[in-house]
Amino acid sequence: MSYLKANNQEIYFEDRGENSAPAVIFLHGFLMDCTMFLSQMEALEDEYRVIGIDARGFGKTQWDGKAFTLYDTVNDTIAVMDHLEIEKASIVGMSQGGYAALRMALKAPNRINSLVLVSTSGHQDSKEVKAGYLEVRDTWQSVGLVPPLKEGLMTGILGPQEKYKEYWDMWSDKWESRTAEQIFHAMNNLIERDDILHIIEKINIPSYVIHGELDNGVPFEQGEYLSNHLPNCKGLLIVDGAAHAAIMTDAKKINPSLKSFLHKTNMVTL
Repeated sequence: MSYLKANNQEIYFEDRGENSAPAVIFLHGFLMDCTMFLSQMEALEDEYRVIGIDARGFGKTQWDGKAFTLYDTVNDTIAVMDHLEIEKASIVGMSQGGYAALRMALKAPNRINSLVLVSTSGHQDSKEVKAGYLEVRDTWQSVGLVPPLKEGLMTGILGPQEKYKEYWDMWSDKWESRTAEQIFHAMNNLIERDDILHIIEKINIPSYVIHGELDNGVPFEQGEYLSNHLPNCKGLLIVDGAAHAAIMTDAKKINPSLKSFLHKTNMVTL
């Protein structure tokens, strides 16, 4: 558990495993933090150096309160890599973290060994989706995380409460602690992201796509699009019955194939 002062932030990260092992860096989604990858970090730390980073506005990162873009997340990730003397890493990005991972692959492909894109997309959001984001942002600004808003977000991200009560309980207090200012800037980060769909075919890094079958945040068809248009994509895993945070809620279904992909692209002996 460490902090790095960089880019006018105090970036929180967790670093596990041997320093000499192949590095895997985890970038989380909106409203989450790096602890969402606890299952993967525990599964990989005996063979890899695993690093989880809290994005600006979330988790334990001490953010300066200013607007930020996905490219700021890229720069923060590179700053952590430089601090830890990691030349190249496999990047696992979930949702908003996946948006950043794609942009890192375009900006700094020489720093990425392989790319795992979870519940994410190369598309910009439709007008309807952006309108929904604005409603969430503005409701949180005006009246806070009221029960209907909270229940809708938890169902959409985690899945039904009756199936995933453990995760509802785990994240409830964390979400309650998010300030309106944090949500305002983090949501704008989503809404205002740039269009990269026309250039994702330039990403020739070995890639693997994972998507929940019932993902309402990012429809799995957009994951299929990535798998079909990334020229070096090695596969697509659609997780039966899973919602947006499948990598956390359905980790047992995902971890074996994730490990297999990382073994192949990092040349780790099984």
